[in-house]
Amino acid sequence: MSEEKSLNFIEEIITQDLASGKYASILTRFPPEPNGYLHIGHAKSICLNFGLAKQFGGKTNLRFDDTNPAKEDIEYVDSIKEDVKWLGFEWAKECYASDYFDQLYTFAVQLIEKGLAYVDDSSAAEIAEQKGTPTAPGTGNAFRNRSIAENLALFADMKAGKYADGEKVLRAKIDLASPNMHMRDPLLYRIKRAHHHRTGDEWCIYPMYDFAHGQSDSIENITHSVCTLEFIPHRALYDWCIEQLGIYPSHQYEFARLNMTYTVMSKRKLLQLVEEGHVESWDDPRMPTISGMRRRGYTADSIRDFCDRIGIAKRENIIDLSLLEFCVREHLNKIAQRRMVVTNPIKLVITNYDVGEEILHSENNPEDPNGGTRNVPFSNELWIEREDFMEEPTKKYFRLGPGLSVRLKSAYIISCESFEKDAEGNITTVYANYHPNSKSGQDTSGIPVKGTLHWVSAKHAVPVVLNEYDRLFSVEDLASAEGDFKDFMNPNSLKKVEAYAEPALANDALVARFQFLRKGYFYQDTNSTKDKLVFNRTVTLKDTWAKEQKK
Repeated sequence: MSEEKSLNFIEEIITQDLASGKYASILTRFPPEPNGYLHIGHAKSICLNFGLAKQFGGKTNLRFDDTNPAKEDIEYVDSIKEDVKWLGFEWAKECYASDYFDQLYTFAVQLIEKGLAYVDDSSAAEIAEQKGTPTAPGTGNAFRNRSIAENLALFADMKAGKYADGEKVLRAKIDLASPNMHMRDPLLYRIKRAHHHRTGDEWCIYPMYDFAHGQSDSIENITHSVCTLEFIPHRALYDWCIEQLGIYPSHQYEFARLNMTYTVMSKRKLLQLVEEGHVESWDDPRMPTISGMRRRGYTADSIRDFCDRIGIAKRENIIDLSLLEFCVREHLNKIAQRRMVVTNPIKLVITNYDVGEEILHSENNPEDPNGGTRNVPFSNELWIEREDFMEEPTKKYFRLGPGLSVRLKSAYIISCESFEKDAEGNITTVYANYHPNSKSGQDTSGIPVKGTLHWVSAKHAVPVVLNEYDRLFSVEDLASAEGDFKDFMNPNSLKKVEAYAEPALANDALVARFQFLRKGYFYQDTNSTKDKLVFNRTVTLKDTWAKEQKK
């Protein structure tokens, strides 16, 4: 009997809330800001919010926190929706903070009318200074004593566009001596003349995230608002606004964000990599973005599995990237189609093969009993890997060399006769005999061999380009590394390799994943064309990074 998986702390809270009758059903939300592409850290939040709703029979809203128009774009909105769907989730409602701009403005007016908000003419530097320090209380200014009528008029004028950007702000009037710095009269609205991707130029004032977030949750009747630990100090303001406005009491719960080795999780830094040309784009396969991982060949199943394995905790920790790669390998091993590709070729001539050519059959995936087989053309001239031939074989070398025999994958046993070199001493051609009665699946030769080589028929070979990706950064813990994060970029994060592939690869669909025998797992790049086939290495067959670092 398998051990039942224990509940994480959020699941325990929801279980209790439903059992007590506090809620008849739950409603969660995923609220990204459309100012960049989602990364693997967001995938953890997506899987958590949508997963909780699915687990407990509830629903999840997708809500775009579009309150900062200067940094937001419809391109990011579209990419976020694509990523969520690709991960396998569907939202109940597609919402935007901008849907609630009128209501949020009304909420702000209500706080002013209750004497709980005021218009401040101070500069950002002055406000920061007036807030005090964690050990010293803040100090009020003359604007804090404005009358309700004056604040209502000034706020209406802010909305009407009578003031310049930064000239005035609306602040909550709470407690300048609060031990929580976020409660020392926080900003609720600022003036920002920027074209909004949905509301155009209708608004020139925009709510701050801390004001828009809780009220948006309340408007949507979100039962469990789940966010990361850095928002713990913000929870007091979240609760204060809801309480003062007397609206639906959504509640915020915090969990540890995803930190991962060899990876940057800051949208600002990822944007910097894109804008400065360190990577090709947001979906560069080396990027930790969901779109980059999708283009590289990661599967949604493997990412969901990874998020499930790392779990939900209240304490920050750092997850080894190798765990994500393990999840990817484990899934790809089950579904990937096997293909033969030669990257550093030498010619193998089978001198006694006089059939001309024949079609052999090779299994697509030995892990899948229903995977079937594919046609592989065989002839007397093949490409094999240079590393699979040794001029003077060592004692435990089980590949090809003078006097040695090996099996060609899904084909025949061959025995090496001789070889040729060029003027520089490089092996150019290997000559061998084949044993007609040694065909795979029909072998009656009785010849013992320990090695099996992959190969490609030279006459039928299809030229391809392999993008062999590695980790974008060479430092394990970038957060602790001193200096500019870009100084730690791995100069060998991409190696382009020209190769020969079996012809079946040219006819395969873009959605298929592949294991190139002895090479790794690969996926056809989105920029691949019929005339130039390009494949991205998703992950190596084994975790080679740790081994390389020990050299």
